[in-house]
This record gives sequence, C-alpha cells and structure tokens, in this order.
Amino acid sequence: MNILIIGGSRNIGYYSAIRFLDAEHTVTFLLRKASVFDRDDQIQTALNSGKAQLVQGDALVKEDVQRAWTSAIAHGKSGSVDLLLFTVGGEPSFSLTKGFALSPPNLVTQCLLNTITTLPDLQTRIIVITSVGLTRSSRAELPVPLKPLYAWVLHPAHRDKIGVERLIAHCAGWEWNDNEDGKIHPGILADDWKDTPGLPSPGSVQEVMVIRPGLLTDGDCLADTPGGKKYRVSEDELGGWTVSRRDVAHFVVDVAMGRWSEFYKRRVNIMY
Repeated sequence: MNILIIGGSRNIGYYSAIRFLDAEHTVTFLLRKASVFDRDDQIQTALNSGKAQLVQGDALVKEDVQRAWTSAIAHGKSGSVDLLLFTVGGEPSFSLTKGFALSPPNLVTQCLLNTITTLPDLQTRIIVITSVGLTRSSRAELPVPLKPLYAWVLHPAHRDKIGVERLIAHCAGWEWNDNEDGKIHPGILADDWKDTPGLPSPGSVQEVMVIRPGLLTDGDCLADTPGGKKYRVSEDELGGWTVSRRDVAHFVVDVAMGRWSEFYKRRVNIMY
C-alpha cells in the first residue's frame, strides 16, 4: 500500500507508520518539522531505502496538504494513495482566565477540512482517529471517575473532534443528530462550511472509518504480548477505561492490511 499519514510525528500515527514500514509499505509524512525524525533510526532507515518520505508543511495550510497529496501519489507505484491515516490531535493548555482551551479551537477540524477538500481520489481509504466521550450515549457510559476529566480537561479537544466527525458524516452520507452526535460549537466550523470548495458531496466518500479510542496511555502493545490483555472493538459503547496508543496502532494496521471490509463505513470504539 501507498500511505499518507497526517499527524504521524508521534503517538498513534507514528506507531502505525512503523508497523506499515515493517510490512514493506510506503509512507509519506506531512510534518511541521521534518527534523523530528533526525535521530530516529527506524525512520532514517526507511528514508534511506525510499520506503518513507517527509513533506514539510502544516495541515492548517491547504496548499501544504495539497503538496502532501501530490508527493504521496508520486511516491507510490500505482499512481494513487491507497490509504489516508489522519491522527491529528490537539493538546489543550490551561490558563486562569480561560481554563482549558485549544488554540486554534478548531485545530483538528480545520486540518481535516483541508485534507478532505484536497482529496484527489474518492476511492482512497480513510481512517480517522477521534475519541470516545463525544456522543451523549458515550458520555453516559464513561466510568464515573473519568467523567470530570472528559467534561473539563478534554472538553475543548472533544468539541473540535465533534467537528471532525461531522465532516466525515457529511462526506460519508451518515445520519447526524445534534442531540446525540453533538452540536457544532461556534468557531469549529463556519456557518457555510458545506459550501467549502472541494468538499465531497454527501455520501460520495464510502471508503472511510472512524476509530474512537478510550483514554489513551503510553503503555506497551498488549496485542503483541503472548497472554496479554487484548483490546476490544465494537460499534456499541464498551464502558471501559483506557487503551494504549500502540494497541490502537495495532488495530489500525490490522484493519488496513486485512480487515477493511469488516470495519469500513463504521464508527468503532476501542479500549481494554
């Protein structure tokens, strides 16, 4: 496969990239700082072999995303990008006057909007990472000790990711209910966002799935450990606590490399 990863400098995107490269796939990274991998032996080996390439740019800049698509297409042998893995995430900062806030408040949504409006082929497979706790039913199933964390600390990031899911739902033709799926907060999407040039028409993007991890940890990939605790995946609410970023990456690559027909067109939760 020929893969474009946006948000791959660390965490789920990075761990997925390593797995893809180990399986002899080609990977293009869009990175704000190409130097992030200067001391990464695994990435340097992949760069030297031609399996990986770096495109310096910012997903908040539409022209940079367009360059990433163009470079990724040229990087593969088929003349197309087989998979887009979108793992951009924002980290809220805290101030006494504003509490926890994300800057810009629509960081992830805008990055995805730039990515989806420059999508060169509607048949490209797309995997987008969001989070549990976005919908009303998901918040209701959170363990009680986690509810304050999701309601306060993670709230700015989750408002942003509701925008992400709204974009995907529009392009995929999925139903959206403001009361259940989430109302778009001011500043996340413009009032006329559906008129954005290049936005795919409703239902035209079918090769897509959304993965909603539980509270993310930096733990090991338990799926690779004999007898280790395995993650669970379901469209239904799982009511669990955490999942490691490495295990989410394991699932991403597992789906992309052999289980796509089982999970595409779906929004699934993953946690232990």
